[in-house]
Amino acid sequence: MTGQPVGGVAAKAFPVARAEARLLVPALMFIALVVAAVASLGTPLITSVATSFHVSLGSAQWTLTVALLSGAVATPVLGRLGAGRHRRATILATLAVVVAGSALTVLPLPLPLPFAWLLAGRAAQGVGLGLTALMMGVARDHLPEERSAPVIALISVVSIIGAGVGYPLAALLAELGGVRAAYGLGLVVTAAALLTAWRSMPEAPEGRSARVDVAGAAVLAAALLLVLFLAGERNLWSRHLAVAAGLAVAAVVLLFVWVVIELRSTTPLVDVRAVRHPAVAGANLAMFVGGIGMYLLLTLITRYAQTPHGAGYGFGLTTFVAGLVLIPFSVLGFVAGKLTPRVRTRIADPLLLAGSAVVVGGGFALFAAARSDLAELFAAMGVLGFGVGGFSAAMPGVILAVTPKSETSSAMSFNYVVRSVGYSLGSAIGGLILAAGTGPGHLFPDDSAYTTAALVGIGAMAITTLTSLTLARRRSSETNP
Repeated sequence: MTGQPVGGVAAKAFPVARAEARLLVPALMFIALVVAAVASLGTPLITSVATSFHVSLGSAQWTLTVALLSGAVATPVLGRLGAGRHRRATILATLAVVVAGSALTVLPLPLPLPFAWLLAGRAAQGVGLGLTALMMGVARDHLPEERSAPVIALISVVSIIGAGVGYPLAALLAELGGVRAAYGLGLVVTAAALLTAWRSMPEAPEGRSARVDVAGAAVLAAALLLVLFLAGERNLWSRHLAVAAGLAVAAVVLLFVWVVIELRSTTPLVDVRAVRHPAVAGANLAMFVGGIGMYLLLTLITRYAQTPHGAGYGFGLTTFVAGLVLIPFSVLGFVAGKLTPRVRTRIADPLLLAGSAVVVGGGFALFAAARSDLAELFAAMGVLGFGVGGFSAAMPGVILAVTPKSETSSAMSFNYVVRSVGYSLGSAIGGLILAAGTGPGHLFPDDSAYTTAALVGIGAMAITTLTSLTLARRRSSETNP
């Protein structure tokens, strides 16, 4: 890696005053944490939603899927808007949409099809996921370089651990006051985030401009809809394989069409040429495969913890208590995020990615070998959190080393789309493996199915490690020819 940004020399930063910077950094962290936590609210509430709205569990699953979908579509659009002079307005308008969506999930509207209104609210909440990359753009533009790098790393980390924060709180509120009370948490914190952004977000540097490629956004939305639909509808693969395969081919074709549109557009949604840079392409590949593995283990541990004793394994934990298993994930993820900026002064970012992938692989190995005691699940979740925290903190450094400041939001937005798709596929792969390991007439899979899934996860993290090591070798050869 040459260290020179793709697309030209980086623009000059416009640092804010020191007093304003002290307010800006916690504001960036808070907003990134809120949008991640609110988007994840669907995870612990699926069963409660199915009961309260009288829908199937498969339909209730869409309260999570629709948030991931809208977030994946909104992320590159907001990243492009955030590259222009209207970044502050974009942030405020997006948070206003998230607050409105949060209100839809809470208010007992006297309207027909209440579940449809809930889905609409969840879709609006998911749009907020696109703000994480914008927070990175603000940090890179308005903080001194020595401060912006660790802040960007922490923003990346809190966007991950937000799920660990929101899960137990939402589960507790659902047990105490029902679904509306749990979603009420989202309304409160998103309103606070909007107020925070209004008071703290600076204007973008002058001379910026950005236009949204509407055609590219539409095609990308259609492709991601198919990808996330196929990831969420696990029964489709087992009962209608031909249909699922056809839809998968259609998704690939749409993604190819999208790439062609982006290459021909004068104002692409994502600079595909920059994405093809070996460092960026390798980082996105590592994010995709690593994301599959990371979310797979998260899914396995939480599902295992909630499996009743009657299955011959598991701990039969309630939703709230199972959510507490995520505390080691969040705590050690944050610790890794704080340590990574210090370590990266001695170790290159690609090597940190490789090391973090090895740590996550160790979490899989621990889960595969020892899960008969609840403390072992806590340990595996802690190892996962530390690995994910380090991986998330190191990833921006790999991409931004070859990206101009004006394209920070756009470049990181694409990486977050890749992450969202990887997470969705990780969840789907876990569901498919466990479904395949469920015997006829049984409600729960055999214990061995979890071991099989863990071995698949180890394979995914091995690929991630090799990809990261290849990036490190390339950087070393370019730095020391």
